[in-house]
Amino acid sequence: MRELLSLIPKPTRYLGIEEGAVHKQKDAVTLHLALAFPDMYEVGMSYLGQKILYGIINNREDWWAERVFTPCVDTAAVLREHNTQLATLESDTPLSQLDLVGFHVTHELCYTNILYMLDLGGIPLRSADRGDSLDIPLVMAGGGCTLAAEPLAPFIDLMVLGEGEEVMVEVLDLLQQCKKENTTRHEFLRRASRLHGIYIPSFFEFKGKDQPLVPLYDDHTAPARRVIPDMNTAAFPVSQPVPFGAVHSRLALEIGRGCTRGCRFCQAGMIYRPARERSVEEIERILHETLTSTGYDELSFLSLSTGDFSALKTLFTRTVDRCSDEQISVSLPSLRVGSIDDDIMARMAGIRRTGATLAPEAGSQRLRDVINKGITEEQLLLHIRKLFQHGWQQVKLYFMIGLPTETYEDLDAIVELCRKVRGAAGYVKRLNVTASISPFVPKAHTPFQWEAQIPLEEIKNRIFYLRDAFKKEKSMRMRWHEPTSSALEGIFSRGDRRLGDVVETAYRKGAVFSSWMEHFKLEPYMEALAEHGLTYEEYIAERDVNHALPWDHIVSGVSREYLLKERQRAYDMAITDDCRYGSCHLCGTCDVGKNPSLLDRLTPDTTYRNILNLQERDQQTHEPETDERGNVIQQQSESSTPPQLAQELGHKAVHYRIWYTKEGPSIFLSQLELQAVFEKVFRRAGLPMTFSQGFHPLPLISFGKALPVGVASTAEWVNIYLREPMGSQDLFNAIATAFPKGMHPTRIELLDFRRVQPQAIAEDFKLEYSGAPERLEQFKAAFDAFKKLEHFEWTRETKKGERTVDIRPIFHKIELTESGMDVTFDWSDLYVSPLKLILAVVPDFGLLDFRLTKTAQHME
Repeated sequence: MRELLSLIPKPTRYLGIEEGAVHKQKDAVTLHLALAFPDMYEVGMSYLGQKILYGIINNREDWWAERVFTPCVDTAAVLREHNTQLATLESDTPLSQLDLVGFHVTHELCYTNILYMLDLGGIPLRSADRGDSLDIPLVMAGGGCTLAAEPLAPFIDLMVLGEGEEVMVEVLDLLQQCKKENTTRHEFLRRASRLHGIYIPSFFEFKGKDQPLVPLYDDHTAPARRVIPDMNTAAFPVSQPVPFGAVHSRLALEIGRGCTRGCRFCQAGMIYRPARERSVEEIERILHETLTSTGYDELSFLSLSTGDFSALKTLFTRTVDRCSDEQISVSLPSLRVGSIDDDIMARMAGIRRTGATLAPEAGSQRLRDVINKGITEEQLLLHIRKLFQHGWQQVKLYFMIGLPTETYEDLDAIVELCRKVRGAAGYVKRLNVTASISPFVPKAHTPFQWEAQIPLEEIKNRIFYLRDAFKKEKSMRMRWHEPTSSALEGIFSRGDRRLGDVVETAYRKGAVFSSWMEHFKLEPYMEALAEHGLTYEEYIAERDVNHALPWDHIVSGVSREYLLKERQRAYDMAITDDCRYGSCHLCGTCDVGKNPSLLDRLTPDTTYRNILNLQERDQQTHEPETDERGNVIQQQSESSTPPQLAQELGHKAVHYRIWYTKEGPSIFLSQLELQAVFEKVFRRAGLPMTFSQGFHPLPLISFGKALPVGVASTAEWVNIYLREPMGSQDLFNAIATAFPKGMHPTRIELLDFRRVQPQAIAEDFKLEYSGAPERLEQFKAAFDAFKKLEHFEWTRETKKGERTVDIRPIFHKIELTESGMDVTFDWSDLYVSPLKLILAVVPDFGLLDFRLTKTAQHME
């Protein structure tokens, strides 16, 4: 599909030339596979799981894992129009030509996108239609959803349950052996079914609603979740593809897995047990190597509950001290009320004081006890007061509606709690308290897996009830998750195999990108349910504890007995303490749970437990320094005062112009993407960059006229200020190997930083015809005729409406050549995209019919 990039929106999504991308020779590998993320590039490139597996697999010389993401609907239309299959990023290999396509399934609303990608990739949607040969790619799925993904069962050959670092290698070893032996597809699946952590959906027979699935083989009756017992031995990709653009373009460093809080609504808190941590020393090693190889300017510590990390204060203090000099920001997501002390809060305030987010989940203490949230109103308000005292002005509070036993009094309590939070602020000039409301969706493998979800109309009623209440409040506002999206999630979160037909029918009706509000449509799903004799109401209804659940054959780790006990404790409003500080609650995951029958199924060759307290827990005894009125005196972080350009640096400030080429696949990088590319190039090279002022310092980098996407150049430049002088050759050597494919530095100029630098007033381009040979003369004739004109009126669309200009004077020189022509554009009066100028002269031709390369710039 690479030859179509000129016609595709945001072509950088499909280039595969990012720093850290792995390229190999196809004929030198024995296994060639794709790690597929069923969403856009920008979303998928924020997902750490794909990067981990990408690194592990590509460490094997004889294996090659590439990436593929869901193309936008406009790109899919281009592919279908040109009869071109969806292909991998790195080598542009159609999916149908691979050995395996593995999907990361992170949420239920991506199910139709999986079918969408298989369809575009030329792979039969249903596993039953792929025959018994390994010539057609195996379709694999992993991620949190696979522990209850029965609606995907007809389409997936095998699923990974739990953590995939080890089992993925075992699967690929087995596949390599089976391909060598030329076995059947069925024989491979039989052998794979014996691997711990693998589930073969076709090896279970569906008998009907509320009936247990019947295993077809005695050695594959209860597939169990795989767990990595020690995080210090878990692989982390210190070299990884650095996206050209992503929702979260930062280094996400996983410091721990699992959670012991026991929130009864939280699927992740149940299925990722036991809790395990990396040591501070291992985290620091990973941090240094990864920042050096990627050039990220933002670091985020990743965990289900970052605030529970046993040595958080030590880790955070060391990290901030190290990152401040390099203007790398540090964030701590997933913080719980009371989980950080005043020292950390003061340092966070000094680095970058944005909005703070907390999740009380429910407004009333009664309902927080039902869900086992484990925080009190007093703890929440104390945390809020400290945030405001440290300078925060915006606070977001997450709440759920529709929780079991919820009443309208609990909804009123949400508004009242937000009032109290507003009151805790005292006088804050630009105070903003936001309540973010999400409808509760019952999830498998939780104590609430048997509960009903409130109907769509009632979800709307409760949201509108809260909305009307918030309208009356000052400095308070409300945001909410789309009710129809939550209703659809409720159908599939506890769905059975009957929904497989619904997924396919909804896809045929155009349901894709169902997690995106601009694409979301509930109607195709509702129509599909009706066509297959199913109803929305039966899937959101309460489940009978005496009936089989669609996922009962899957061993997640937590026992059914534990979940039932926690469900009863919810109705009793009884709190279950955090087991990392108290006694074991016998959930079944750890070897201390005394549940041998479950442990034998979960851990056939290893015993697991909460691996905590490996590091001495930080003591939270420090009291913040206060003034005579009791207000916290702000602690200023080193990183909050970036270098000043002229006053502080004086004669040491050095200004360079770096000339470079932009050819090959890099021609599709936009000017905005180039800004981020160069910043990371300079960081990887270790250049002493100069930064702007403020809480979000940016390197002082500037460019000339933006080169249109799809246009090549052998004469581009970027200007950069450095704090310290470097020899031109030293600077050239430092950056020479850090550029993306197709970009190379050519020379470096030392500039006078005290004067305005010249810009191009004219540019030379080489125009080469690349269309059908029989139309070359027509192409050249159009320019020959244009060359003879004195005026050429051209109308274009601008932000202020249509504008007609004479573009003939812009074409300062046109010289016909054998393959096209040489053109000089004069920008002294007007700048217009060179691509648009060419298309204005030859409107009967398209972007695939010519190539344009800038060869020189003439400065004023």
